[in-house]
Amino acid sequence: MRDPRKTSTFTPREVVSELDRYIVGQNAAKRAVAIALRNRWRRQQVSEDLREEIHPKNIIMIGPTGVGKTEIARRLAKLAQAPFVKVEASKFTEVGYVGRDVESMIRDLVEAAIGLVREEAAEKVRGRAEELAEDRLMELLSGHGTASSRPATPGFGFAPPPPPPPTPPLGASEREKLRAQLRAGTLDDREVDVETSDSAPTFLRNFSGQGMEEMGMNLQDLFKNLPGMNRTQKRKVRVPEAFKLLVQEESQKLVDNDGVQRDAVLRAESSGIVFIDEIDKIASREGGKGGGPDVSREGVQRDILPIVEGSSVTTKYGTVKTDHVLFIAAGAFHVSKPSDLIPELQGRFPIRVELEPLSGEDLVRILTEPKNSLIRQYTALLATEGVRLNFTEDAIAEIARVAQTVNDRTQNIGARRLHTVIERLLDDASFSASEWGARDLTIDAAYVRERLAVITQDEDLSRYIL
Repeated sequence: MRDPRKTSTFTPREVVSELDRYIVGQNAAKRAVAIALRNRWRRQQVSEDLREEIHPKNIIMIGPTGVGKTEIARRLAKLAQAPFVKVEASKFTEVGYVGRDVESMIRDLVEAAIGLVREEAAEKVRGRAEELAEDRLMELLSGHGTASSRPATPGFGFAPPPPPPPTPPLGASEREKLRAQLRAGTLDDREVDVETSDSAPTFLRNFSGQGMEEMGMNLQDLFKNLPGMNRTQKRKVRVPEAFKLLVQEESQKLVDNDGVQRDAVLRAESSGIVFIDEIDKIASREGGKGGGPDVSREGVQRDILPIVEGSSVTTKYGTVKTDHVLFIAAGAFHVSKPSDLIPELQGRFPIRVELEPLSGEDLVRILTEPKNSLIRQYTALLATEGVRLNFTEDAIAEIARVAQTVNDRTQNIGARRLHTVIERLLDDASFSASEWGARDLTIDAAYVRERLAVITQDEDLSRYIL
């Protein structure tokens, strides 16, 4: 498995270049997270005694919604192959001081690390798992085996059914013939019976709220091992789906779960990234003191403080230390300031970067430059119906202008406004594409103005539609 101490070896310039493929502008924020990522690699190169003393420099991103704060953190974690979890600070407090336990963010981080490490481990044994799944599938197709080796469970008060008569194993020539047909796809239309495990009892999903997450997980493990709880369900599926199910089952058998859990805890501790959004919502406005909701806000800050400072959190996979977890906080800070946070928490976020509001030119670039730009997404979606979209340059400029105008008139939600504008623009095409058949549709500036004229002219209407 991947050494959890080895983080990405990208240079800061390479990190910024990679982030540029998905996020337009915001160079200051990109530089800050690129340096933070590189410092993790640098920390691993120093001597052992000094390594434990070097703590990550946590970051606060300040900027309006829709300018790329969350996307920068998410792309950074994906680039570094690091466990990532996004939490909202406002979720940790509700009316009456009822909210989620702040330690749940670390438990969620470990779960993300478990999934990441297990996926890497399963990929390493995938070749062997496919071979075993292929063998089992051939036995099923020939009628010489079953999808599960579990013995039949007798019904209550009844003797177990007699075992089926043994059948001779597949011959070498018959096996190779089936293997060739299976790989060629000629058996894809056939169906086989595959046994899959039922999920845990549904009432366990109702455990939620402060302090209850860990109890719910432990009870789920307990009930899973009780007699009669670990049931299976027989499904009749086509060969391709059966192959996927069998590959998953064989991969789970080949993966060392204890090793996965150990590596995941280390990965979460050494390279985990926690993104705390809406941190401005728990800041006491203008440094206000006294009763009311400010007491709740300050209480949440003091609960988050030890997690960010470095503490030990108990999870179902063991104790996790948060000393070297990178915390990235973000907030718009429209009615409060970072200085309204308690001093202790401010000190744990020494790096502050301000993200700029998006201009009309930025919106044009967002529509066209990123690898997953909206223009590419909608073009690909309608191409599945045979409709070939063609956006002219003046159309893209007009879309950006409309989005900018609506942002200026109403709430500025940044690049998210482009989603609503394009949805309205392509409403007819999206609805009727399945009936049109193959055709070309050119979107120019005149088309955009015609479709969006009512919205841009009626300010009150735009408040509700966009």
